[in-house]
Amino acid sequence: MFYEMRRKDRLLTEKEAKEILSEGEYGVLSTMGENGYPYGVPVNYVYIDDSIYFHCAADVGHKLENIKYNDHVCFTVVTNASVLPEALTTKYGSVIVFGTSQCIKGEEKQSALAAVINKFAPDFIQNGMACIEKNFEATDIYKINIEHISGKANR
Repeated sequence: MFYEMRRKDRLLTEKEAKEILSEGEYGVLSTMGENGYPYGVPVNYVYIDDSIYFHCAADVGHKLENIKYNDHVCFTVVTNASVLPEALTTKYGSVIVFGTSQCIKGEEKQSALAAVINKFAPDFIQNGMACIEKNFEATDIYKINIEHISGKANR
């Protein structure tokens, strides 16, 4: 079902791939729309208990329309990218995930939003939690249930 990586010398272990997911700040979420075109959009995210969570405005937007049409998604993260012109190469760590995405509610939504604040605004927890409370209904959290993960690096 999923292609094997051609460059076995750059293949990461599942543990290494998950470490990249944990340290990454944003990824590109790719969806497929009713019009047959793929759509990729950068989003920040958190990785918790082998799932990826991202937030967005509630019930509106291109990516949400696509997920409603087809919940299969692809998510890509690249970290520590550095072009080395003299060597004609790029150093990087990357992960690609395939899975399905769904909107979550209740306590899981609250926990995921708190995790976003903890990751991206650790010095502003109180302000972040107030923002969550104020915007809770206007915000959706989507969860990616990972079905396949692979990592690749040139270090």
